[in-house]
Amino acid sequence: MTVTAKAKLIRYTENPEGTIALASKLCYSSLGMEELIERIEGADNAKFIRMLKTMNHLSPFEHASFTFSVEGVSRAFLAQVTRHRIASFSVRSQRYVGEGDFNYILPPAIADLGDGAIEEYTKQMETMAGWYTAWQQRLGGGEKANEDARFVLPNACETKMIMTMNARELMHFFELRCCNRAQWEIRDVAWQMLTQALEVAPDVFDGCGPACLRGACPEGKKTCGKASEVKKRYERLKECLH
Repeated sequence: MTVTAKAKLIRYTENPEGTIALASKLCYSSLGMEELIERIEGADNAKFIRMLKTMNHLSPFEHASFTFSVEGVSRAFLAQVTRHRIASFSVRSQRYVGEGDFNYILPPAIADLGDGAIEEYTKQMETMAGWYTAWQQRLGGGEKANEDARFVLPNACETKMIMTMNARELMHFFELRCCNRAQWEIRDVAWQMLTQALEVAPDVFDGCGPACLRGACPEGKKTCGKASEVKKRYERLKECLH
């Protein structure tokens, strides 16, 4: 059956703003570690975090990490997201987990063509599921059969994963993947992740998102031309969080 993407923030560094501030101030402080930690934990670090971002002093942001569960996404999504190398991924195995009657992702552009197109697409998925099951049986079942039968599965086949990024890499991820030029599926997941990151670390991720939120679009002639719409979407998001 068809499924849709769902990203959920399941773990993150406790007091990410304080952790980032501590990592940065340690470099320039003569205080002992315990005293410095005490000062940081009792302070409002929002202004300091904003200053670090303005200065582009981002290495301290690497000390705060965020872990998301992601499901309802395609193998095509997996190929894209793992290009972000400064991240950790644990992905459901198609070798140890069989894919009989697999879930799949329906591209919106196909859905927009109407019921006839959706029915055709569904039948194609069912056909490939039949191919997969037949090869599993012919190869004797078990993980060795799964290993080779999976070659007939489509990119649309659903996968699930756990994904961890530090705050600096997340900021980079949001800049690339919240952009309208990003593929629709990973863009959807990126906006879900950004929403939840803003909820738990608003000072860290304030202003994060596609580059057009902060200045001119870097895509040149390939720009979507919808920077104003993107900014309005971001403002609506911030309003909902408040």
